[in-house]
Amino acid sequence: MIETYREIVVNSAPAFLAWGGLIIGIVFGFIVYRTNFCSMGSISDMMNFGDSRRFRSWMLAIAVAVVGVGLLQYGGIIDASTSMYLNPNFGWLGNIVGGLLFGYGMVFAGGCMSKNLVRAGGGDLRSVVVLIVAGIVAFMTIGGILGPVRVALFGPSTKDLTELGLGTQSAGDMLAHLTGMGQQSATWLFLSLFVAALLIYVFKDAGFRRSPTHLIAGIGIGLAVVAGWALTGFAYSDFADVPQNPVSLTFVRPSGDTLDYLMRFTALGMPRFGVVTTLGTLLGGFLAALSTRSFKLNTFADASDTVRAIFGAILMGIGGVVALGCTVGQGLSGISTLAMGSFIAVVFIILGGMAGIKTMEVLA
Repeated sequence: MIETYREIVVNSAPAFLAWGGLIIGIVFGFIVYRTNFCSMGSISDMMNFGDSRRFRSWMLAIAVAVVGVGLLQYGGIIDASTSMYLNPNFGWLGNIVGGLLFGYGMVFAGGCMSKNLVRAGGGDLRSVVVLIVAGIVAFMTIGGILGPVRVALFGPSTKDLTELGLGTQSAGDMLAHLTGMGQQSATWLFLSLFVAALLIYVFKDAGFRRSPTHLIAGIGIGLAVVAGWALTGFAYSDFADVPQNPVSLTFVRPSGDTLDYLMRFTALGMPRFGVVTTLGTLLGGFLAALSTRSFKLNTFADASDTVRAIFGAILMGIGGVVALGCTVGQGLSGISTLAMGSFIAVVFIILGGMAGIKTMEVLA
């Protein structure tokens, strides 16, 4: 049955990725807007108000995504080892520095990339500027003027884990290497313990348990990430002219890809998964704003507001590339593969966000 579906999808992979990705993006953006899901906001809530519900919602989304990807892997729908997150080239320093830069920048930008996408859909012109600047700077950091600097700074610290006998940077692979367990057994043991710890933390809070909005956000967003993996997993083929490795939601590089696609539409053909999920998230925010009658054009309050937002966008563009993802790219899609680099990046995104909030308090 699975192979039959895979053959159908592979035969029309560009169309399935484009339309399927658009639908996933719309659903994701709609949920983010309607539930006010925001990683940066969740950190701010805890620091300023002692309210951890939005943070627990993020953790619930991670748990759902981890379980979903584990089941997809078990069912043979995806091979997570082919994703960029499990690459055996372990760039730990990039995960740390990039995470700090992204976390710090998202505070000044008023939210992470996904939050700015849904705000732009709701009419916030400030978020449009943030997305454009972050997308351009991301491309500058990948292969533009900042590319050689990135390679010079972080290339030497990248460790090839195959030299240690590891095939990937999965926490399961590392546990198997350290304990002598079988790789599959070690992966399922780590997954089970990690998900159990997350769920205990999430549901021990009575306020969270009584909040349907936060429950829906965590479950819905986690499932959107799983849907992304399932779609790109079905579409993956070693025999394709240009194989597109499985991936799920992420928004830093895709923001740059989207700008590139809009400028070179006639030369590029069907848009890739990252482009359509970015546009879908924008459209999902727009539809959610219409459904709540909250669509309203907003712009910068003053020059200092503009400078803060552009500064934050620059840091997110650089940090998101160096860390290989954002609060969604690493904080959900990456962690769902149990990639050690993703765990490191998310910890430092949170620390960077905390530092950014403290800085904003001083500047206020």
